[in-house]
Amino acid sequence: MKFYRRISPISAISFDLDDTLYENHPVMVSVEDKMIAYFKRQFSTGKTSESSLNKLDYHYWYKYRQQVLKANAQLIHDVTALRLESYFLGIKALGLASDVARKEAQKALAYFIEHRSHFSVPQNIHQLLAKLSAKCPLLAITNGNVDTQKIGIDSYFTHIFHAGNGFKKKPADDMFSAACEQLNIQPKQLLHIGDCGHADILGALQAGCQTAWFPQYKIGKPLSVLPHLELLDLAELESLL
Repeated sequence: MKFYRRISPISAISFDLDDTLYENHPVMVSVEDKMIAYFKRQFSTGKTSESSLNKLDYHYWYKYRQQVLKANAQLIHDVTALRLESYFLGIKALGLASDVARKEAQKALAYFIEHRSHFSVPQNIHQLLAKLSAKCPLLAITNGNVDTQKIGIDSYFTHIFHAGNGFKKKPADDMFSAACEQLNIQPKQLLHIGDCGHADILGALQAGCQTAWFPQYKIGKPLSVLPHLELLDLAELESLL
């Protein structure tokens, strides 16, 4: 554990989820591969040409993601809604009528959500969350759409905040402020742990919270400002309470 700033008394702890409590990158790579196979199966019996089917990869959907954002920039804060609308435009571009494309997009999103949360959180993380939750309230603050109930960690948290549905994604202060309001604490009493130097550390600091950087999986953006501390192992959090 490395300290960069003075630590104040901690009343609650919030966690980023993806690539903080578990390694998420391999999960997403696997899911995107599954989605490519899903779309090829789904449309191989229709009027879609073989050449078009072979193009249904990440780059194909990214093009429509950009179109969706150009039409509605606020969807950048809701990864689920953004994916749904991207699927809708991409499927419609294959020659399907709008009503059919909408139904197919909803089916595709349901398939994605099912497989996106099909993994196991390491047992040591379960044990740590159980110990910490017995000492102070724990919250989850995520820009993603993992199903915390399906991966078995929802019971450790008093509140779970997902970007979207009125909340801007981190580094905006929306979810940090809402977390403090829910617990009736001052921002400086909340310690936020995350892997991203931008979304988690900069975001939480701007909201007035204390921060702990945990870049174990080396996915998040680098630091642009120093956190209160850097963790080498999440188990080190026990010594702070």
